[in-house]
Amino acid sequence: MFTYAKKAQYHETDQMGIIHHANYVKWMEEARLAYLEELGLGYQQVENEQVFSPVVSVAVQYKSPVHFSDEIEIKVSVKEYTAVKLELTYEFFNKTAKQLCAAASSVHCFIKNGKIISLKKEMPALHEKLSALVLSKR
Repeated sequence: MFTYAKKAQYHETDQMGIIHHANYVKWMEEARLAYLEELGLGYQQVENEQVFSPVVSVAVQYKSPVHFSDEIEIKVSVKEYTAVKLELTYEFFNKTAKQLCAAASSVHCFIKNGKIISLKKEMPALHEKLSALVLSKR
């Protein structure tokens, strides 16, 4: 599991003074990229290999609002990984309000030259790290 810290910004609020729901997906992306960086294979390095990881699906369950300047921790973990698909889960915890504010998941595939690929063949080092994460959870 990886924890990403975030402070809610004023420009992310809506007319009601809470963080607009669309920003959670942006925060998921920030946390995911930081997680890959922590694994030693940042997204820039992956893209330099012409491998991309588009989003297949996103789901977010909103539990409680986040306001401007609230301190947020986003816990990211690998739920499932095959060499072709990666599913991550996210727990958004509002440290300021001391409560869970959202739970989410995202599913990604891997492509190169517009075709779905296997990371096991294209990026064995990243494949090994992701596989090890799944095995350590069992």
